[in-house]
Amino acid sequence: MNRPKGKYAWTVKVGEKGQFVIPKEARDIFDIKPGDTLILLGDEKRGIAIPPKNAIMEYAAKIFGNNADNDEEREQTEK
Repeated sequence: MNRPKGKYAWTVKVGEKGQFVIPKEARDIFDIKPGDTLILLGDEKRGIAIPPKNAIMEYAAKIFGNNADNDEEREQTEK
């Protein structure tokens, strides 16, 4: 079966403590290292997603980066 480029699917088993192991291929592709913190997103209708950390970091940078710039500008004008 051919899969679309850049699309992957794996199966994992959930242990008694609710834990699962991320397959090595997935860890390699998404540069997941021991000690990394991952964000788990859930939607009751669409399911669970673990977005790549760079996607979350870029999103956070857009949110906080713009606010930080505005804060600096405001501080400069207040002086």
